[in-house]
Parts: sequence; C-alpha cells; structure tokens
Amino acid sequence: MQTLHVDLADRSYPIYVGAGLISQGELFARHVAGKKVAIVTNETIAPLYLESVQRALAAYAQTAIVLPDGEAFKTWETLQLIFDGLLSARHDRRCTVIALGGGVIGDMAGFAAACYQRGVDFIQVPTTLLSQVDSSVGGKTGINHPLGKNMIGAFYQPNAVLIDTSTLTTLPPRELSAGLAEVIKYGLICDEGFLAWLEEHMDALRSLDQQALTYAIEQSCAAKARIVGADEREAGVRATLNLGHTFGHAIETHKGYGAWLHGEAVSAGTVMALEMSRRLGWISTEDRDRGIRLFQRAGLPVVPPEEMTPADFLQHMAVDKKVLDGQLRLVLLRRMGEAVVTADYPDETLHATLSANYRALVGQLGEQ
Repeated sequence: MQTLHVDLADRSYPIYVGAGLISQGELFARHVAGKKVAIVTNETIAPLYLESVQRALAAYAQTAIVLPDGEAFKTWETLQLIFDGLLSARHDRRCTVIALGGGVIGDMAGFAAACYQRGVDFIQVPTTLLSQVDSSVGGKTGINHPLGKNMIGAFYQPNAVLIDTSTLTTLPPRELSAGLAEVIKYGLICDEGFLAWLEEHMDALRSLDQQALTYAIEQSCAAKARIVGADEREAGVRATLNLGHTFGHAIETHKGYGAWLHGEAVSAGTVMALEMSRRLGWISTEDRDRGIRLFQRAGLPVVPPEEMTPADFLQHMAVDKKVLDGQLRLVLLRRMGEAVVTADYPDETLHATLSANYRALVGQLGEQ
C-alpha cells in the first residue's frame, strides 16, 4: 500500500492506494469517529463489493443505501434517497458516510455528507478508474442540473480516500477507457514526462496490468493532491484540471447525461482544446496530433457529436462554472505539459474551433 497526502491544514487527509483495501477494517477505523456508518453505493457495485465493505465495518452499526446507477440519476431526487436513508436510520452528527462506487456516487454521497446536519464525516472508496484518479480527490461534490453539469454542490473534503486497485478487474472496458481520459489529462497539463510514460504503457493499462495501473493512479493522485493543496477552491491553478471539460460538459448536457460517459466527453473536448491551442499558435500541429493519437489508443472518441453546432456549444458553455463576469474562461495548453486558464482569445478563434471538421482532421491522421 502506498499513502499520499492532500495537504489542507486541519482538513488534510490521506489517499491510500493498493490491492484489497476495501477488506481492511483497521484502515476504515482510522477515519470513523462515531459508532454508525452509512454505506452509499449503487445497484451495479452493491452485488460486487458491498458485502466486503460491510464485513470490514462489522464493528459499526450500518445502513446500506443503494441508488440507481448512472449519470442520469445524479439529481435532487436521487440525493433525497440518501437523506431518507440517513434520517430513517436516525444517524446523528457522529455518523460517517462511506461513498462506495464511481464518480456519481462519490459526488452525491459527498454532497449529502456536506449537507446532512450541516456536515458529517465521509470516506471515499472509488471503484472506477475515473473516480480513483480524479473525482474522489479534492472535495468537489454535487449534482447535475438539466441546464448544466455539476452546477449545484459544495467543496467538502473527505476524511480519507481508499483506492482499492483490485476493483478495476470488474470494470467494463468502456469505463476503463473513460478513466484513462483523466489520466492523460495530467500528462497534458503538468507532466510531459508522464505523458511520454503513458504513450509507452497504454497497451499495458488497457490490459489491466496491475503494476502499470497502480503507477498511473499514484502519479495522477499525486498531481491532483499538489494542485488541490495549492488551490482548494479553484481560484487559480486548480482550474487547469478542467482541460477539455468546458467543451466536454457541453457535449454531456446536449446529448443527455449518461449518453456519453464523462471521460468520453472529456476526450473529445480535450481534442477541441488542443485544436484551439494550435490555432492560437501555442502548440504545434504535431503536438495536437500526439494528444489525439493517445486518446485513440486509449479507446476514446476524439470527434465531438457531428450534429452539435457552434451555437449548441456556446449555449451550453455559457452555463459553466468558469464563466466569470460574463467572460468564458477556457483551459488551454501553452505547451505540452503546461496548461493555462484564459479568457484572452479572439472570438473568431473559438468559433473556428467549434466549426472545425474533426472527422476529416482525424481521418488525415490515419493516412499519415
């Protein structure tokens, strides 16, 4: 087991990475202060891992809250099911919420913990690659609104993050690829050396090589921990973690939550960010193509939905957390391994990016 740390003064917490962690009761016990726990999971994860977590927490009074699975259920209505379970079992302020599942479960259980009796403890136990390398770390919690993704929520840090790498053995290939989108992001925004490592080891990652996966998770979490420690509430550098997300969230909202997985939308959105960075003269065509090829090798879409018009993108992008004082800020690359957040770009460059023929662009790569 490796232990990383998110340094946030009195709200600092560990990230444990290793195989078999969900069965280690003593690991949970370090971070459970009261006598009762509520395990929030979903219909897919419960048959796989709920019993193991319950055994590990046998010393505590338990409530299991099993939610429907999918991004489409990241709503107020589903959030109420968590509150219903907590109140029905008469959980008090000393209870600990255990978020067992992917990013949707982590976001909703964390938001519920932030709100219930004005804040109770919670522990993240992410079971998908995407949640292990991204959403479980950093304290972003929330739900979707029909007009915008993750627009309702709170910054609320967990007591700990337990990343059990053995849970990835039951992850469908499509979900694994979606998680790799966020792994690739770290190489693009802050670590070109890691990007080169990913190019060398992508086949091993997709074949679930445990050594490669563990290294990729550790590097991703270490990068996010550094960034969150420097900027918890996204006033500056933390926003660079959203490379491709403004375009990607527009895709998710337009298509309907769950039609595209988050990582799939981020992949296509990052290709758009790479193209805009190239149009601004910040990265070369070769750099852009390097990024596209890596997303392709990860099994991810690199072309946005062809039916989406520039007007569609602009409509959804206008409802984005990075819009400040009416200005849309975008995360772009100054160079490979260095991201910036900027609103200083010509409107015509954005429109040209939104209007580009990505299918033809990607087709040219196949001919080279």
